[in-house]
Amino acid sequence: MARADRKPRRRTDERLDTPRGLRQGFTIFESRDRFGRFTESIARGMGTPWFLFGLTIFVILWMLFNTYGPERFRFDSAAIGFTALTLILSLQASYAAPLILLAQNRQDDRDRVQIEQDRQRAERNLNDTEYLAREVVALRLAMKDLASKEFIRAELRSLLEELDKPEEPVAADKPTG
Repeated sequence: MARADRKPRRRTDERLDTPRGLRQGFTIFESRDRFGRFTESIARGMGTPWFLFGLTIFVILWMLFNTYGPERFRFDSAAIGFTALTLILSLQASYAAPLILLAQNRQDDRDRVQIEQDRQRAERNLNDTEYLAREVVALRLAMKDLASKEFIRAELRSLLEELDKPEEPVAADKPTG
C-alpha cells in the first residue's frame, strides 16, 4: 500500500513515553487536562457566594412548596423530613468533595512546578551574582596595577616643570673667543 493511500494519524495528547495500548483511552476523558479544567470550574463555581445563595433559595423554595403547596403536587413530605431533598443534597455533596479534591491536587501540581521554576531562577540569579562579584574583585585587583590620579598628576607636573625650565645652550653653540 502506498504512503499516499494511508490515512494521516490523528494526533491527540499522545506521549511517546506511554505504551501504545494505553495511548487510546476513553473518548470522554481524551485529555486529562480537559477533565481537570472541568473539575476546577465546578470547584470554583461551588465556592462562590452566588452558588450558596442559589442553593439556599432552591432549598427554601423546595421546603415551602412541599409544605404549603397544593397537596396533590407535593412530592417530598415534610412529615418524613424531606427525604428527597436530603438525598439530592447528599448526592451533590458526594460529587462536590472529590471534584474539589481533584482541583486542589491540580493546584498543588501547579504550585510544585512554580516552586521548582522559582528555585531554578533563584539558583541562576545566585550564579549570576557570584560571577559578577568575582568580576568586580578582578577589576579591583586590576585597578591596583593601574596608575592613580595623584601619580598621573605628579608625573604631568614634573613634565611641565621640565618644559618650563630655560634651555641651557649646548657647548657647540657657545661662541669662542
